[in-house]
Amino acid sequence: MDKKLYMVSLGPGDIDLITLKALKALKASDAICIPTKSADHSFKKSLTHKIVKSLMQEHDFEKPIIPVYTPMYFKKEDWQYQVDVLYNGFETHESLSFVTLGDSAVYSTVYYLLDIIKVQRPKLYCNAEVIAGVTSFSQASARVKKPLCLGESRFEIVPLLDKEVPTTTVYMRPKIGLDTKNIIERGEMYTFENMNYKEENITSYKKSKVDKYMTLFIDFIR
Repeated sequence: MDKKLYMVSLGPGDIDLITLKALKALKASDAICIPTKSADHSFKKSLTHKIVKSLMQEHDFEKPIIPVYTPMYFKKEDWQYQVDVLYNGFETHESLSFVTLGDSAVYSTVYYLLDIIKVQRPKLYCNAEVIAGVTSFSQASARVKKPLCLGESRFEIVPLLDKEVPTTTVYMRPKIGLDTKNIIERGEMYTFENMNYKEENITSYKKSKVDKYMTLFIDFIR
């Protein structure tokens, strides 16, 4: 049986904002890997652990917990250690969930780990599934009943750093028939059409013309 890895986004801290897909993945997993910043592998200050335990209590299921020391130094050796913990977990389990706060696509450890797994264990990478979650800024918007963008406005995420950083750009709300020649590619461009619907189509390039109303382009940083 092929090993299965779920990268599960837990949302902004409210267990009621965890998606059904995330909950199903946690229930389907043999064990759950939870990051901790404590070198002793404890979860004394771990919000992530608190969320998972609350979820298990609320939805009446129990899974073994595997602590993953995550010091947040942004060093490759730390990410390799975390990947090795996952590999060790697969020695006794067929499926694992690795959990992350918020959404995995936004400032998460998930993709550092997947980049390593893609090189070292391509089969496991192909069997890995990333499950999106609710972001903190989505919930913040909802809490004060104010939109992040309306009409022809735009929405930006700006990291509070004192240096220039690479940028991922999302282009959305195009008109059918739009010529995309004015969309400048700076990284890796993907086109997403009718996501999650019957006619879903995802291409690893920028389509020259918009065919579907529900189309978005993402220019990912390299």
